[in-house]
Amino acid sequence: MWRYVAGGGAGLAAVAAGVILWASRDTPSAAALPARPIAALEEGQASLPDTVPEASARTREEKRFGRYDKDRNGQITREEYFVSRRKAYAKLDTDGDGRLSFDEWAAKTNGKFATADADKSGTMSAAEFATTAVKRKPARAVKCPPAAATAEEG
Repeated sequence: MWRYVAGGGAGLAAVAAGVILWASRDTPSAAALPARPIAALEEGQASLPDTVPEASARTREEKRFGRYDKDRNGQITREEYFVSRRKAYAKLDTDGDGRLSFDEWAAKTNGKFATADADKSGTMSAAEFATTAVKRKPARAVKCPPAAATAEEG
C-alpha cells in the first residue's frame, strides 16, 4: 500500500514541477528583455503603435514612377513610357515585320481554340467550349478546427 502512496506523491510532485516550469516560460525575466526600450516606455518618451503601418498610395505611386523612369532623372519621357508597350507588341509580332496581322494579334485565342477542339472538327461542342472558361483561383477557405476539438483541447 505504501508503494501506491509514494507513487502518487511522486506523480503529483512531477506535475507540480511541470506546471512551475511551464508558467516560468510565459513570463519573461527582466534580464531577458532589452533594458533601453523598457526604460523609454516607462518614462513616456516612446510608445508602440497600435496598428502596423501600411504603404501609402504615394509610396505605391513612387514605385510605379520608378519602374517607368529608366534613366532615374525624375522625368518620364515618351520613349520610357512606351517601353512596356513595345515589349508587348514585339511578343505579338511573331514575324517581326513591324505590323500586326489579325492572326498574330489573336495567336493566344487561336491556340486556346485548337486546344479546346479535342476532336479537331473545327467546331466546339458545349463540352469542349466549357474547357475554355477562365480558371479562377478559389477563395482561400479558412480552416477552423471543429468546435468539439477546441473544447477538448482547452
